[in-house]
Amino acid sequence: MGCMMINYQISPNMLRTIQQALAEDNGSGDVTANAIIPINEKLKGHIIAKQDGIISGLLVAQAVYLACNAEIECILTAEEGQPVSKGQELMLLAGSARSLLTAERTALNFTGRMSGISTLTRRYVDAVKDTSAKILDTRKTVPGLREFDKLAVKLGGGTNHRIGLYDMILIKDNHIDFAGSIEKAVQSARAAKSGLEIEVEARTLADVASALDLGVERILLDNMSCDMMRRAVEMNQGRAKLEASGNITLENVHDAAQTGVDFISIGALTHSVLVFDVSFDYLEKPGRHE
Repeated sequence: MGCMMINYQISPNMLRTIQQALAEDNGSGDVTANAIIPINEKLKGHIIAKQDGIISGLLVAQAVYLACNAEIECILTAEEGQPVSKGQELMLLAGSARSLLTAERTALNFTGRMSGISTLTRRYVDAVKDTSAKILDTRKTVPGLREFDKLAVKLGGGTNHRIGLYDMILIKDNHIDFAGSIEKAVQSARAAKSGLEIEVEARTLADVASALDLGVERILLDNMSCDMMRRAVEMNQGRAKLEASGNITLENVHDAAQTGVDFISIGALTHSVLVFDVSFDYLEKPGRHE
């Protein structure tokens, strides 16, 4: 068997996180596997889906196994970002029995979390598919897992907002309150000459008017009702990109999208993940390698 590559790569940062996760679980050794399984024993197994949903993180799981033992052989048998069904095979694995069992939980933890994010993201994306609104993620990710979490959002059909504090100026309520006004906050941001896009949080329609007068590129409509968002869209007349944020659920996301906003950001995509159920199952023991 060989390793089948798919359409994203494991970054150096992701690999470091994978290695840390393996070290966290393995410590000074897998005492159970080492006690029960002879060092040269081989086994074959596969990862299967235990529910319906959108699968992601298979290449991450593959990287986990290979980081544990570079001689493990694997074939991905499902395509990331695509629907899978309960009982469907996702990956075939063969190699050192000790290594496969030692890496099992770490691999499944990554794939389960990422697939949970992708599955929920797809539900939001499907809920607004008859509108022009795009579903965004937020920075409400597990520390150290942001790259994995945001990749899972993309595989689920969502769009990444800013990755960190460095790739967009987002002037929120605390910045505005500290500066004294939206105008002063925007003036200070522009004086820094970063060249980055500026987004301003608006708590009221008066805030929207102020942001529009200042010519900012994006306006975040914070916890506004659908009626307020519709009025903001009318005021905007296409000048800035509008982002709805706060108290938006699967039950009301379509209503929010129909107001005409460009983006809807959903923190729950990554901060309230229901892990997707996957498991590694034993297939056969080929025999000891002499």
